[in-house]
Amino acid sequence: MSTAVTYENWNQISDAFRIDDKSKGARDVLEWAYKNYPDDKIVYASSFGAEAIVLIDLIHEIKPDAHIVFLDTGLHFLETYEVIDKIEARFPTLRIERKEPKLTLDQQAAEYGSALWKREPNSCCQIRKVIPLREALTPKQAWISGLRREQSPTRANTQFLNRDEKFKNIKICPLIHWTWDEVWGYIREKKLPYNTLHDNGYPSIGCFPCTQAVDENGDSRAGRWSGTGKTECGLHTS
Repeated sequence: MSTAVTYENWNQISDAFRIDDKSKGARDVLEWAYKNYPDDKIVYASSFGAEAIVLIDLIHEIKPDAHIVFLDTGLHFLETYEVIDKIEARFPTLRIERKEPKLTLDQQAAEYGSALWKREPNSCCQIRKVIPLREALTPKQAWISGLRREQSPTRANTQFLNRDEKFKNIKICPLIHWTWDEVWGYIREKKLPYNTLHDNGYPSIGCFPCTQAVDENGDSRAGRWSGTGKTECGLHTS
């Protein structure tokens, strides 16, 4: 399927993808995306969590020199940086960009006070994630994300293609129909490197001050900003 997408016809195109193949539509969506958007108009914004590892492998098969951006907040776990290094070694043709905020942690502390993530987590996410992603997406027409419907109630209605009001472009989510078990089945089948925190009760991994391990039967995002009522960093909310 090759159809030019606009900010108006995204829904019709999204509904046309079939999900009865092994990848539940993910491969077709990615092939469509890289065929319909110029190289400099599409980027994958990757967290390098489990879903990201699957997407990186699929993307590499379709677009070996794809542009991937990682929002390097300066507050990630050591294990997150380690898996990025492993991915760079395994897929050397991918163009992985580590996007940093304009404010260093010291500058942020001087301007807003120390440990802003404890007092005002939304403000910290805005400075260290939302603004950097907006800068990265400003010249783009579309971005790829690893959202799955199963992850949380706020993501249950995610489509393959989504009109992104926050960043004024199209957000492409190839893995919406995948389950957590399917993600891990793919990683193990392909023997892909992954963040070892996943082995220790961390299904969703963000910055270390705001991420905790969760009970085996808990919500996959229960360990993010635990006890604050916050469940999203702001990248996927209007």
